Amino acid sequence: MLSIAEAILLSVATVEAGLGFLGNTFIVLVNCMAWNKTKKFCKIGFLLTGLATSRIFIIWILTLDAYTKLFYPRMRMSANLTEMITYIWVTVNHLTVWFATSLSIFYFLKIAHFSHYVFLWLKRRADKVFVFLMGCLLISWLVSFSLVGKVMKGNKVEHRNRTWETDWEKHEFTINCVLFNIGVISLFMMALTACFLLIVSLWRHVRQMQSNVSEFRDLNTEAHMKAMKVLVSFIILFIVYFIGISIEIICAFNPENKLLFIFGLTTASIYPCCHSFILILTNSQLKKACIRVFQGLKFFENGKNLTAK
Repeated sequence: MLSIAEAILLSVATVEAGLGFLGNTFIVLVNCMAWNKTKKFCKIGFLLTGLATSRIFIIWILTLDAYTKLFYPRMRMSANLTEMITYIWVTVNHLTVWFATSLSIFYFLKIAHFSHYVFLWLKRRADKVFVFLMGCLLISWLVSFSLVGKVMKGNKVEHRNRTWETDWEKHEFTINCVLFNIGVISLFMMALTACFLLIVSLWRHVRQMQSNVSEFRDLNTEAHMKAMKVLVSFIILFIVYFIGISIEIICAFNPENKLLFIFGLTTASIYPCCHSFILILTNSQLKKACIRVFQGLKFFENGKNLTAK
């Protein structure tokens, strides 16, 4: 039985999951319809669709795993179920971070302005950068899968009648968690670095435009300030997501603390929910599609009211 505070937090997390599912599904549908209409492959559309799709799976895994732990703990103690969830989680979490990192680097190479030869070299070889990122993802998967398989196999042999969370010593558990996510951590740092450098570039550009008094300057300044706000919000949400996941992992040492676990779930769910709507509001194609949907719903509601009269 959940306390009032736990029930409220779980309700908030569930609402976040529902909104995140709707927002990311909308992004996937709009991009798929655009591809079907134009018959053209767009890199930004591919990254947005992949990010949204992976986050839909993240939302389902986080929510279903949390509800299973809270209301069906005996089912969650199954070694086979734990192994299956772990493999799925490693796969989808790596994908989510990879798409977010690729999107950050894509915007960095496309928008930023630096005269450094390294940046210019990367900008000319953007396609090779994505090939490198794909290689990082594959290597990260191989390392993580091998470690997960090794740990799960050892746990089944040595501790058949106990859960994997309680069997590990804290230091061993921490080491394995870091090793499982070494690829994710590397991609995460790449994303933060790309966002930070892009913010620096945009800020320098804003400072330069402030010296020119014109209407064109005002429009450009507003656009660049908006871009910086989007990037800052992305960084904050990304960090909050990792904090939430870390809290859920820490709760493995104290499974009775349901409030802390649900708080971690609520914190982690903020990123896939809020960032999907930030993308919709800041991407012209997605924003126009969203406006058309609301206009269609308003027209449908007005027609329904006229029919009722």
